[in-house]
Amino acid sequence: MNRLKDIREDNEKLQSEIAKYLGISQQYYSRYELNEIDMPIRHYKKLAVLYNVSIDYLCGLTNSPRTISGEKYTVKNTAKNITNINGGNVKINIKN
Repeated sequence: MNRLKDIREDNEKLQSEIAKYLGISQQYYSRYELNEIDMPIRHYKKLAVLYNVSIDYLCGLTNSPRTISGEKYTVKNTAKNITNINGGNVKINIKN
């Protein structure tokens, strides 16, 4: 899931750091970011606390990020849809 990668990069963390925090291997964590396997709720809970962001934002249920206390969360990296020359939508990451 790109959202996991974006928020990890916003916080200047490596996959290996997050994997260690979750108690799993970097390769296994990478599979979460690639959306190859589903992440268990216990990992969403730990990441929500680490990043101070709501679980519904982390798992893609909302595009309006909030902190755990309900305040607006500012995202540094966001995926934007643009239209390419051939008329199709392309998703790109814009870093501020």
